[in-house]
Amino acid sequence: MQSEQGPRVLLVEPFYGGSHKQLIDLLQQNISGCSVFTLPAKKWHWRARTAALHFSQTLPTCPSHRVLFSSSVLNLCELVALRPDLARLKKVLYFHENQLVYPVRKDQERDFQYGYNQVLSCLVSDVVVFNSAFNMDSFLSSLSSFMKKIPDHRPRDLDQLIRPKCVVLYYPIQFPDVSREHDKNPELFFSTMMKLKEKEVDFNLSVLGETFSEVPGIFSEAKLRLDPHVLNWGFLSRGDYLKVLLQADVVVSTASHEFFGVAMLEAVHCGCYPLCPKALVYPEIFPGEYLYSTSEQLFKQLQRLCRRPDIVRRHVVKVDTSFYSWTSLKVHFEALLSAGCP
Repeated sequence: MQSEQGPRVLLVEPFYGGSHKQLIDLLQQNISGCSVFTLPAKKWHWRARTAALHFSQTLPTCPSHRVLFSSSVLNLCELVALRPDLARLKKVLYFHENQLVYPVRKDQERDFQYGYNQVLSCLVSDVVVFNSAFNMDSFLSSLSSFMKKIPDHRPRDLDQLIRPKCVVLYYPIQFPDVSREHDKNPELFFSTMMKLKEKEVDFNLSVLGETFSEVPGIFSEAKLRLDPHVLNWGFLSRGDYLKVLLQADVVVSTASHEFFGVAMLEAVHCGCYPLCPKALVYPEIFPGEYLYSTSEQLFKQLQRLCRRPDIVRRHVVKVDTSFYSWTSLKVHFEALLSAGCP
C-alpha cells in the first residue's frame, strides 16, 4: 500500500525469479510505499549486462522516492550514471550471490566484467547487504586477488572503501505453519548419489525446483537411471512442494556454491534431517553433526539413515529456523528501507 505522498521505495530486480522474486514480493507485500520494476528471470548473463540501460528508460521520475533497492545482478553504477536523478536516493544493494567466487570450471572462463560490475555497484551504493557472513567475507577477501587480473594501473584499497558500507542481513523466509505427520513413514530423500542404488539401498527420491532454459545433461541421465526410486521430479506448486517436504525424512545438499540456502532451511522447518557440505555458508547455519567433508562421508550417512529411518524420525534438528524468518527479520528490513541510515 502506497502513502498519499506517493511511493518511497523503488524495488528493482533484473532477475525476477526464484529467491530474487520471493524477496521482492515479500518486501512489496509487507512494507508500505514500494513500487516494483522487474525483468523476467531469463538469460542471467544478458540481464547483468543490459538491465541498467533498460531500467534507465523505464523507471519513472518520482519525487517521492527516497530509497532504491536492487539485487547485485543490476549494474547500479551504470543506472545511476544514466539516470542522475536517482543518485540522491539511498541506494541499497543486496547480494544473493557474488561473482568474485562464483564457481567456474576454469578460472580463465570467469568473465571479469560480472564481478567488476558488482564492485562498481558497491562503490556507488550507500549500503551493501549480504545474505550471509560467508557471502560478505568471501567477496571482501577476494577483492584484492580479483583486481590483480587487471594488467596494470590497478585500483587499490577497494576493500577499505566498500567494507564500511557492508552489513549481513539474512534472507528472510516465510516459513509455513506445518504439522509433521510421522505416521506416514515415507522414505523420501534428496540425493544425487547413484551409489545408493548400486549398493541396493532402499530409498525414495524427490528432486524439486524450477527449471530454467539451460539444464545440465546430468539431470536427464540421473532421472533415467534412478527412475524406479523417483517420487517427484521438477517444479511443483508451493502447496505440493511443502507436502513433499513434510513427507520427506532427509534433505541433501551437494552444492558447489551456496551463499545462503533457502531450500535447505525450508526443508528443516518441515522436519527434514539436513546433510550439507562442510563448506560455503553451511557451517554458518548448521551444527557440525549435519555436515560432511567427502562424498564417501555423505554416502555412509545416507546409507545409515536409509537403513535406520527411525533415527531421523526421532531426531529434532538443532537449528532454530525462526532466526531466519521474516517475522524475526522484518524490523531490520524496515530500517534498511527507511530513508535514514541503516
